[in-house]
Amino acid sequence: MIWPVNAYLAAGGGLVVGLLLGILIMALRARERRLREDRLRAEMAARVTVRPEVSQVLNVLRAGAMVVGPHDEVLQSTAQARTLGVVRGARVVVPAVLTLVRQVRQDRRSRSTELDLKREGLTSLHLMARVAPLDERTLLVLVEDRTAARRVDETRRDFVANISHELKTPIGAVTLLAETVEEAADSPEDVRRFARRLQVEGDRLSDLVRQIIDLSRLQSDDPLLDQNEVLIDDVIGDAVDRNRVDADDRDVTLTVAGASGLEVIGDEEQLTVAVSNLIENAIVYSERGARVAVAARAVVLGEEDFVEISVSDNGIGIPEDEVERIFERFYRVDYARSRDNGGTGLGLSIVKHIAAAHGGYVHVWSKLGQGSTFTIRIPQHYEREVTDGPSAGGYATMYQLDAPVARGAHSQEVEG
Repeated sequence: MIWPVNAYLAAGGGLVVGLLLGILIMALRARERRLREDRLRAEMAARVTVRPEVSQVLNVLRAGAMVVGPHDEVLQSTAQARTLGVVRGARVVVPAVLTLVRQVRQDRRSRSTELDLKREGLTSLHLMARVAPLDERTLLVLVEDRTAARRVDETRRDFVANISHELKTPIGAVTLLAETVEEAADSPEDVRRFARRLQVEGDRLSDLVRQIIDLSRLQSDDPLLDQNEVLIDDVIGDAVDRNRVDADDRDVTLTVAGASGLEVIGDEEQLTVAVSNLIENAIVYSERGARVAVAARAVVLGEEDFVEISVSDNGIGIPEDEVERIFERFYRVDYARSRDNGGTGLGLSIVKHIAAAHGGYVHVWSKLGQGSTFTIRIPQHYEREVTDGPSAGGYATMYQLDAPVARGAHSQEVEG
């Protein structure tokens, strides 16, 4: 017997409708079950009350805290506990915390645990949960967000590991050269040659220690100990002077352009160090005969006035896959070139933290074979009469950051 096509379609449609109805009925039953459980918890919560003094403490706590009744019902919770996603309504929704609650209820012994809470679409949290009995029927649960502390610990461990690695090279070189000098005592020429090398390695070690100290201070709670009105002309002038000899040695032309008379509030020495580090990098990663331009300008973003200090070069550029990493401590785009020029890999990290300490950030634009532009953007203090600064060869037009980025180029803004 051959069924018509319509009969097959009708049978198939009925099957689909039946499946949908079954799924709907199951969902309704699950929802009804949850509602019954919530009503039961609410009834239990109404029977078990939180002591007034405990309730008052919870009302002023900023940490995640809650009081749990004898049937796992949440009698009272703080806003932070709900924000962290540990409590939803009258339920403890994190299985690890709920397990801890039941264990403490069973033997009346305080317990604690650390856990990683993954939140959909949000950053994962590292939490410390502690559960202790309050009385015969209620338990106190404290939940502490230790995400930031864990990140600091990881950063500190990485920092110490990197420092240990970086210090090995100059210390090992100094030790080896000292032994070589001793062995070459009968050859004044060799002694002089090795002594010069000793001085180079000693200077490198000194620079590394100084930059480590600078970076540690910038990462403290109060990185700006000396805040004053800072004239950007002085910052750029001092930074250029610090790099003039190296630029001449590499036949690199330094140009100062842009506006003058701009001021910010901050630490003049720190800002000079930041600009100097950018100029030093531009010189190191440029070929002989290249040009490096430093300029300042005032920009308005939204309702705020900013000062931009740009350092541009027409050097080798930065590969796109490395732009996001150049501000990491001890990271070098070209390790050999950086080491040959005494680089420590801390310069750009220091720039990033100085900009952040002054309420700003660093922007970088780069294209392989064409060069790079690093820009520090800091809130402006107030505006004097701003005039056009000196320029050599019209090179100042190179760093209009609001212009469309050329095809194949890449840029990134880095906050502290």
